[in-house]
Amino acid sequence: MLAPKIVLVTGANRGIGLEFVKQFLLLKSPPKYIFACCRQPDTAEELKGVAKGNPSVHVLKLDVCDQSSIDNAKAFLESKVEGEGLNLLINNSAIISHADLYNATREDMAKVYETNAIGPLMVVKSFLPLLKKAASVDPSAAMSCNRAAIINISTGVASISENSSSGLYAYRASKAALNMITTNMSLDLKNEGILATAIHPGWVKTGMGGPTASIDTVKSVTGCMPVMEKLHGEEGTGKFYHGVTGDTIGW
Repeated sequence: MLAPKIVLVTGANRGIGLEFVKQFLLLKSPPKYIFACCRQPDTAEELKGVAKGNPSVHVLKLDVCDQSSIDNAKAFLESKVEGEGLNLLINNSAIISHADLYNATREDMAKVYETNAIGPLMVVKSFLPLLKKAASVDPSAAMSCNRAAIINISTGVASISENSSSGLYAYRASKAALNMITTNMSLDLKNEGILATAIHPGWVKTGMGGPTASIDTVKSVTGCMPVMEKLHGEEGTGKFYHGVTGDTIGW
C-alpha cells in the first residue's frame, strides 16, 4: 500500500503537481504532512484552497532555480517534522521550450536546463539529509516510496532510444539529463536505502501539455500512484516508467 508519511511536491500550484497533492489526500492512509511547493504561493489560489481544508497540507515557496528558497523550504520542513525526515520527494517542477534546430538559442537551452535538470538535482542535494533520516528509521526495510524515495517527473520525449520525431531541443535534452541524474542517484543512494526513479506522466492537458493532450491530470496521477506503490528494492530503483501504462521506457 502506498502510504508515505511525509511528502514534498515541487510545482504543486497547478497541473500534475496540484493533482498529486489531491490524490495523496485521498489515500486510505494519507500523509501526515504534504509540503506543496511552488514559486509563487501567494497566487496559487486552488492550492491554497486545498490547504485551507486540509491542515496536513503546507504551501511553501520553493523556486528550484533559487537556492535560498530551497534552503528556506528545507528549514520550514525540518521545523515541522521534528526529526522524522522526508519519505517521498517528487521533483515535478519544470518548464518547456518548443524550439527546434533552427530557432534554439544558447539562452533558451540554458534556462530550460537550469529548471529541469540542475534545479531538481539541487533540491535533492538540499533535502538529502532528511531523506536519509527517513530511510534510517527502519534500516531493514526494502527501498520504497513509503521508506525514502525520489521520484523525478520526466517525459517520454526524453527517451533517446525511442526518439522518432525530433524537435523540442531544450526540453528533450534537459529531461534526458534529468534521467541520467536519476540513474546516478539510484546508484549513489541505494546503500542509504533511498530509491530514485523517473516517471513519465503521459501527455497531459496542462499549461505545459496544452489542450490537445491525450489525458487529464486525474488520469495521469491516478496512473502514477500505483506505479509508485509497486516500486520496491533494487528492482524499483533506477528505472524509467510510463506512469499511465506502468511499462518501462527505454532510456
